Amino acid sequence: MVVMILERVTPSLRGELTRWLVQPKAGVFLGGVTARVRDLLWQRVARSLKDGAATMIYSDNSEQGFSVLTLGKPNRIMTDFEGLYLPKRPISP
Repeated sequence: MVVMILERVTPSLRGELTRWLVQPKAGVFLGGVTARVRDLLWQRVARSLKDGAATMIYSDNSEQGFSVLTLGKPNRIMTDFEGLYLPKRPISP
């Protein structure tokens, strides 16, 4: 299972991701793809991100059963706290 949360990205990138993943809400994508497809989609997101932000949560053999990757400056940051991912809001300047 893969979940991608995109913020401030182009509609063309969202449209491209809908070829592989379902978009139940604007900017949220989910689906069951292979690890190779997941990595290729993440590379595509990284190339097209510009000033946006992306978070990917995917199934993994870890304590919580998932891993998290982020790019850019998302509204919420997933922090690794002794092997557990916890959400954190960035401090406003």
